[in-house]
Amino acid sequence: MDFRIADTFTDSLARLTGDEQKSVKTTAFDLQVNPANPGLSFHKLDDARDQNFWSVRASGDIRLIVHRSSESLLLCYVDHHDRAYGWAERRKLETHPRTGAALMGDLEELERALEYPWESGRSFSTRPSVSGWSAISRGRRGCAARPGRGKRIWPRAWSFGRSP
Repeated sequence: MDFRIADTFTDSLARLTGDEQKSVKTTAFDLQVNPANPGLSFHKLDDARDQNFWSVRASGDIRLIVHRSSESLLLCYVDHHDRAYGWAERRKLETHPRTGAALMGDLEELERALEYPWESGRSFSTRPSVSGWSAISRGRRGCAARPGRGKRIWPRAWSFGRSP
């Protein structure tokens, strides 16, 4: 079974306190070592749009949102109970039909990206962006790319050999 970690997970983990991070990291390690461990409390999210989203309890109030399939386990998000469940209700994991990249994000934005990628103004690059979705490439560990803006704005100090 492939074990993957999305950028949305690491970003949400950084917002937690030190003690909460410790319990999340311990739970994530236990998931990586043995996902079938009976001590892990998996709960299927019935209200989530994606039927493969599950919740795993890290502590009393902290929940990990994972995308669980027969061949992989993707850590998607971590937060307090209500916020984590709310995050999962608004998200879905889809595969881009042409590139094969896994796209995770808000449903409306995902539909636009899958149907008309040129209208969304986003390209598939390895630069991070401030958008609400991320692209996860196949066959690599973790989240390999996030959609960028497609256009780079160069700082004035980089004037291609001319002095500022």
